[in-house]
This record gives sequence, structure tokens and C-alpha cells, in this order.
Amino acid sequence: MDKKPKRPRDLNQLAKRVVEIATGQAADPAPHATAEPAGRSGGLRGGRARAKTLSPERRREIAHAAALARWSKPGGIDNQDEES
Repeated sequence: MDKKPKRPRDLNQLAKRVVEIATGQAADPAPHATAEPAGRSGGLRGGRARAKTLSPERRREIAHAAALARWSKPGGIDNQDEES
């Protein structure tokens, strides 16, 4: 993998580099191309792909288990009488 050229640590050298790039005396280092753009696109795609492969019955089971876990927490519908 190609490494990005490091910028100078000295502020004066960095300023000189910026001026050289701005005036065209030095080439601007090309930004690195990544396989995936930054962001959450990979995670979002993964959930959709998983949902497509699951059967409707299995999706229903997962949703039911999630609802039970959500509503069994303190402060949920099942536990309102205990807290009051």
C-alpha cells in the first residue's frame, strides 16, 4: 500500500510547501482512493442483505425476541405498576 507523504513538522517548512503547491512549483499530493467511502454505508447494506436471506418466520422470531427484551426493561409497559 502506498503511504501518503508526511507533511513537514516545522511550521516554516509547511508554509513553504503550501506556497509551492499554490504557485504550481510543487505537485499537490493526490488523495488516497479508498475501497469504500467514509460513512455507515457498509453497515446499512449488511442489514438489508441479512434481512433478504432470512425467512419471514425467522424475521418474526427475531422481532418478537427484540420486543420482549425492549418491553421487559425497567420502565416498560409490563413494569409500570411496580414503579408507581
